[in-house]
Amino acid sequence: MTPPAQLAKDYNDLKRAFGARPTNLKKCGELLTRLKLGLIGAELLPVLPTPNPNLDDLVVVRDILEIGAFWSIRSKDVPSFDRYFSQLQTFYTDYSSILPPSPREHPLLGLNLIRLLTQNRIADFHTTLEALRLPPDAAGENAYIAHPVAVERWLMEGSYSKVWGAREEAPAEEYRFFVDSLMVTIRNEIASCEETAYDSLPLKDAATLLFFTNRTELITFAQQRGWQVNLLEETITFAKKSEEKTVIPKAKLISLNLAYARELEQIV
Repeated sequence: MTPPAQLAKDYNDLKRAFGARPTNLKKCGELLTRLKLGLIGAELLPVLPTPNPNLDDLVVVRDILEIGAFWSIRSKDVPSFDRYFSQLQTFYTDYSSILPPSPREHPLLGLNLIRLLTQNRIADFHTTLEALRLPPDAAGENAYIAHPVAVERWLMEGSYSKVWGAREEAPAEEYRFFVDSLMVTIRNEIASCEETAYDSLPLKDAATLLFFTNRTELITFAQQRGWQVNLLEETITFAKKSEEKTVIPKAKLISLNLAYARELEQIV
């Protein structure tokens, strides 16, 4: 079992590494792994409801898990975020009445909501939002919750330009990661429509439609889709999917029609 003094030292080191600018992601990952093993050894993880919990211990464990959740997003590891957020649910529900509020709770709740949008889990989004039991106006007043609520509405409206703008309006840097993930999906949907509607487009127009501000990114995207890029003429020619040809059995149809005609003659 990790000595309490070592756990305390690792915890303080984690806070310093996480608070550094830029965040020392590698150091945070190493410390989080050590701390989780230490907390398991000290029987502080997993968190189980007990009659008389040590509130100071719970606050420290919650803080470590919250840092782990943010570290996961900064490391672009969504499954890791899911695991940390799942462990935090006990603190945000079962112990919410006895623990002091965490300043990281609403940012993480909002990140979880926008994560559901990136996975197209709209029903889960609304179920989770309702489970927060916020006052009627709280969703609009709390920037961390209002952001994913607005993004979901714009997605349903097809207002993709507003979703793109949501990246700059993100209440925390971590939100941009999920908005970027949404934009990948949106770009692919728009690209499929362009392939159907146009034979070619000027590079500038294609960049505008696909929300690209960098020509290099547009060209890379076009190459991934199999489009032809003509830098001299400043155009993109879309790859047309070969149309499936339906083979019509003409002889069989003629034979059936003749048989049907003979039957009609016999009836008459």
